[in-house]
Amino acid sequence: MGAAATKPRWTFQWKELHEEVITSGLCTGCAGCVVACPHDVIGYEHAPGKYYPFHLEEELGESNCIHGEKGCTSCTRACPRFRAWEPEADKHLFGRTRRDDETAGVYKDILLTRASDDHVHQTGQDGGLVSAILIWCLDNDIIDGALTSFLESDASDGTPGDRWKAVPGLATTRDEVLKGAGSRYTYSANTLAMREAQERGIDRLALVGMSCQTSIGPVMWHRKVGKVAKPIKLNIGLLCSKSFDDSIFEELFLAKYGLAKADMVKMNIKGVFQIWMNNGDYHEINLKECHAWTREGCNHCPDFAAEHADISTGGIGENTDWTLTIVRTELGRAIIDAMIADGVIETRPGDDDPGAIALLHKLAAKSRERWPEWAAEEARVGLPVKR
Repeated sequence: MGAAATKPRWTFQWKELHEEVITSGLCTGCAGCVVACPHDVIGYEHAPGKYYPFHLEEELGESNCIHGEKGCTSCTRACPRFRAWEPEADKHLFGRTRRDDETAGVYKDILLTRASDDHVHQTGQDGGLVSAILIWCLDNDIIDGALTSFLESDASDGTPGDRWKAVPGLATTRDEVLKGAGSRYTYSANTLAMREAQERGIDRLALVGMSCQTSIGPVMWHRKVGKVAKPIKLNIGLLCSKSFDDSIFEELFLAKYGLAKADMVKMNIKGVFQIWMNNGDYHEINLKECHAWTREGCNHCPDFAAEHADISTGGIGENTDWTLTIVRTELGRAIIDAMIADGVIETRPGDDDPGAIALLHKLAAKSRERWPEWAAEEARVGLPVKR
C-alpha cells in the first residue's frame, strides 16, 4: 500500500490575507486576525468608514509582514473569509458540509423563545433570549464572562461618550449583561474584548456576535491557530443581513428627520427601521433610504443566519416579543434544554410562526447571492448556477 497523503503545509500569511480578503472586499471587519496575531502588528479602528484590520509595522509596508515572511500564519488561520472557510467550519462543528437545501446552515431545531424574567425580557431585544442565556451560564458556572458590545458611554472605564456607538465589551455580571442588551445595527468587533479577558485572567467565555464573528472560533479550531480560540466555550450568533456605518445617525436620521441619537432610546428593524425616542415618539424610516450607509464589510457577506454558532438568534417574524432561535450544536441543545428545565425561558415551536421560518430561508439565500463567484465557491452551495 502506498503512503498516506500528507496534508499540505499551511504557509499563508498577511500578504495573502491582505490581497485575497482585506483589499478584495471580502473582509467583514470581524477582527479575528487582530486577536490571533501573536506579534500585535495588526491594528483596528472603530470609526465611520473604518472597521478594517490594517498592518502596523513599516518594515514591509501595509501589504506584507516580516513575521509572515518568517513563517507566522496566525492571521490567515483565524480569518473566517479566507479560502475554504465555510466547509472547514462545517466539518469541525457538524462532521460534514452543508447540503444544497441548507442555505441557512446546519441546525437541529428551530424554536420561538423568550426570557421568563420580565425585566430581562423587557430589557433585551425581542424575547431577551441572549441576555437570559448569558445570565444563566454565569449563574451556573459555565462561563466567567461574555464578549459582547456596550454603548461607548457605558464603557467599563467609566468615560463619557457616544450613547449609540457600539464598542466591544466584557460582561461578567448580570448587570453588565443587561447593560449590553438590545440592538444597535452598527458594528462592534466583539472579539476585541478578548484582550480585556486575557488581562483579567478570564478564560471561559461566551461570544455574542454577528454571523462573521461566530465563524471565527470554528475556523480557528479547524486550522489549529493556537490557544487564542480556546477560551470561547459558547458561541451565540445574531441573525444579520447587514450593519450600518455610524455616520447614518448624523447624515440621515439627524440631517433629514431631525432625530438626534442622544434622544433615541431603542431601535429595531421589522421591514422598516424603527426608532423610539425619549419623549415617547415613534418613527419609521424606509430601509431603502438606509442602504447607502451599509457598512462596506457587509456587501459580500454570505451568512445571514450565523451558521457556525451553537445557537443563532433573531427577531424576524410576526412575534415581536419572541426570539427566533436556531439550535445548531449539541452544546446549544443542552443549554436550551437545561434553561427550559430551570424555567428561565419559555418556548414555542418554530412552526407557530411559519412566516418567520420562510423569511429566515429567504434572507439566507439572498445573503448567499452576495458572495462573489470568484471567491471560494463553497459559500454559494445551494444557489442556482448562473449561465
